[in-house]
Amino acid sequence: MSDSSSNPCLDCGACCMSFRVSFYWAEALQLPEGLSEQLTPHLACMAGTNASSPRCAALGRGTAGPMACAVYDSRPSPCREVEIGDDKCTRARARHGLAPLALL
Repeated sequence: MSDSSSNPCLDCGACCMSFRVSFYWAEALQLPEGLSEQLTPHLACMAGTNASSPRCAALGRGTAGPMACAVYDSRPSPCREVEIGDDKCTRARARHGLAPLALL
């Protein structure tokens, strides 16, 4: 069971099901095999996010909650940039019919 009062992300996952998570290819070296896809010679993305209905392959595979990330500690930079309640969070939640969260 997660503590969504301190981290609502553990029960949400909207950002992981809304955007392509692309990053410099070298960031993929810290990810387990199969969790990234090569896009160009210089860019990779999280597996599952380069689709018309994206869903990151790492979503829901962590142990901290139903939407916990399997690679949270080594997640790529685009994932680290999303903040609870920021514009990307709000857009992702709206895409999935969820109310916005207050900025922390």
